[in-house]
Amino acid sequence: LILLEELGFGLDLMSCAATGTTIGLSHVSPKTGRAVSRGAAEPYLNRLLRLPGFLIGEGEAEVDAVRDAFVLTGHFLDMHVWGPRQLDPPAVRESLIEAVSLH
Repeated sequence: LILLEELGFGLDLMSCAATGTTIGLSHVSPKTGRAVSRGAAEPYLNRLLRLPGFLIGEGEAEVDAVRDAFVLTGHFLDMHVWGPRQLDPPAVRESLIEAVSLH
């Protein structure tokens, strides 16, 4: 998240893009990078990225949540950094994701 922020593509995970609430944030819009609450996300679950609670100070950084964090950050890195430059994600990133998934 810090890398995205430093590159000028920070995500807005403070409040729901649809309702403004700061409670129950569960997803992120893949287009805007803004958080979406559980209720507002319900009709669009197949189009949204999961927001791991540990990224906003809720919940533990368990394996599934860490994997979701990699998917989330990978989407925006691909959209703003790798894709426009026709680059592949670094191999070391994929190795790290695999290592985390083994635990």
